[in-house]
Amino acid sequence: PGTLAALCQALAHQRVDILTLQTHPLADGTVDELLVRAPAGLLPAELTRAAAAGGGSGTWVERADAHDLVDTPTRVLALATRTALDAAELPLALRQLLGRCTIRSLPERGSEPAPPAEGVLEETVMRLRDPSGGTIAVERPYLPFTPAEFARAHALVGLDARLGPRVPRRRDVLTLPEGNAITVRRAGPEDLGAAREMHARCAPETLAMRYHGPAGDADRYLPHLLGPRHGRTLAAYTASGRLVALGHLLWDGDETEVALLVEDAWQRRGVGALLLARLVALAGDAGCESVYAVTRAANTGMVAAMRGLELPLDYQIEEGTLVITARLTARPSTLPAAEGASVAVVRQDSPDR
Repeated sequence: PGTLAALCQALAHQRVDILTLQTHPLADGTVDELLVRAPAGLLPAELTRAAAAGGGSGTWVERADAHDLVDTPTRVLALATRTALDAAELPLALRQLLGRCTIRSLPERGSEPAPPAEGVLEETVMRLRDPSGGTIAVERPYLPFTPAEFARAHALVGLDARLGPRVPRRRDVLTLPEGNAITVRRAGPEDLGAAREMHARCAPETLAMRYHGPAGDADRYLPHLLGPRHGRTLAAYTASGRLVALGHLLWDGDETEVALLVEDAWQRRGVGALLLARLVALAGDAGCESVYAVTRAANTGMVAAMRGLELPLDYQIEEGTLVITARLTARPSTLPAAEGASVAVVRQDSPDR
C-alpha cells in the first residue's frame, strides 16, 4: 500500500501529468499502465528513473498517439463493433487492443495442432484458436501479456467465432478512363470459382508475374488470398458479371503488402490503378504507415500504378525482383497541443503494492 502514491509523487517532481491509469494484478505483483503527458525535452530514460524512484521496476516507455486517450471500455466496444461488421478486422482489432505486437495467422498442421478452446498464454506470446481454422499467434518483444489482456483478446476472438463468416456488402460502380463501368466490392471465399476462371483466361506469363512462381501453382494461392484472416481482397466485375481483376491487401506481420492481378484483356485500361488506390485507402484506414509491392523490374504496369499514387516511394531491386514501398502520408494528430509536450506510456511493475 502506498507505492502508487509514491509513483505519482515521483512523476510529479518531473512535471509529468498522468492522463489515464490501468492496473493489471498478477500473482506476484501488479503491472500499472499509465498514459502520461511529459514536458518537452524529457527523455524516456528520465521517465524510467522516475518510475524506479516511485518503487517500480521493469519499466517500458513508448510513444502514444491520440487514440490512446480514449478510455478502455469505449475503445474495446469500438473494436468489437469493427470486428462484428467485418471478419478481416480481427487481426487489426487485436493489434489495436494489445498495442505494438505482431499478429500471425497460422494454418493447422499435424505437428502443430490448434490450441485448446481456452487458448494458451506464455509470457510474451499468446495463442488463440482461429474460428476459421488454425491458430492466431500474438507476440510482443517486451513485457509479458497480463491475464486481463489475454482475457480481452480471448473475448474478441470468441465474438468473431460466434458471428461466423461475414464480408461487408458494399459495392462501388466506378467509371474507367475509357468510359466502361466496373463494380468493385470486397471479395471472399464465395469468389473462388470466378477467380479460378479468371486464372484460366490469363496467360502463363501474367500468372507468373503475379505469383512469382510456376503458372500451374496459381490456383492454390486463392483460398489463402480470399480468406479474411490474411488481409482484404477487392474484386472488379464487369456489368455482365465477369471477374476481371483482383487486388489484395495482405497483413505480413508488422508490414502490409499490396498485390494486383488484372486479366490480360483488361490491362492498361485503368483497372489496376483504381484497385490499388482503394487498397492504399484501406491500408491508411487500418493505421498502416506504409505498403509494399513485390514484382519484377519488367512489370512496368505495376511500377506505373505505384507511381500514380503520388506518394513517397522507395525502390529495392535484387536479381530482377523489385520491391516498391509507398510511405503513406501521416495523418494530423488530434491530440490537444501543450507546450511541446510528448506523450508516453509507462508500465510499472510494483511487487509490493
